[in-house]
Amino acid sequence: MKSEREIAVVLLSGGLDSATCLAIAKSETFDCFALSFNYGQRSGSELKAAKNIALANGVLEHKIIDLNIGQFGGSALTDRSIKVPERESAGIPPTYVPARNTVFIAYALALAEVKNASAIYIGVNAVDYSGYPDCRPEYIKAFQEVVDLATKMSIEGRKIKLKTPLINLTKAEIIKKGKDLGVNYANTVSCYQADFDGLACGKCDSCRLRQKGFFESGLVDPTRYK
Repeated sequence: MKSEREIAVVLLSGGLDSATCLAIAKSETFDCFALSFNYGQRSGSELKAAKNIALANGVLEHKIIDLNIGQFGGSALTDRSIKVPERESAGIPPTYVPARNTVFIAYALALAEVKNASAIYIGVNAVDYSGYPDCRPEYIKAFQEVVDLATKMSIEGRKIKLKTPLINLTKAEIIKKGKDLGVNYANTVSCYQADFDGLACGKCDSCRLRQKGFFESGLVDPTRYK
């Protein structure tokens, strides 16, 4: 399907933030390719959510890449011998997946070049987040330099911009923005250990941040909990 508008690649996990990112990209008049990853994560229901979100938003195409970086272990999201923490703790939590965003953005960059896309949207956040190092503005700035140096498009003068519209927003602000854009958050799955049907645990860090966001936004939380 050929687009006459600017094209963007949107990283779509199936969670609250990425669904909001897709809505923002569409509101900024981009036609979108959605890109998701089966990387060995605990919750396969988030990919089911991503499919539904992509379908509801009429993307040009939705690709799901089998990319089992989880075979390396090292994260509670990919190694079931590591417990998902259900209380806040200091430092970078064990749910951090080594190099995940670096790998994801690299794939998005390859797709962007093939599809002649001028933007890549990623829903990283540096306010209400779990402290992951690859969600910080410094990281995005550094990766933008890689994009500018490493792509044929950039060398030929056609820039690919890494867009992070959520990076400085609170979770409540993200939810309000998504609601204004018509995002149906009942279709999203944020829980690190959601079951096959997408029922959330209500205890993990992602659930706590989501609950806090809905509470502070004054909006009803449509999340289905176990």
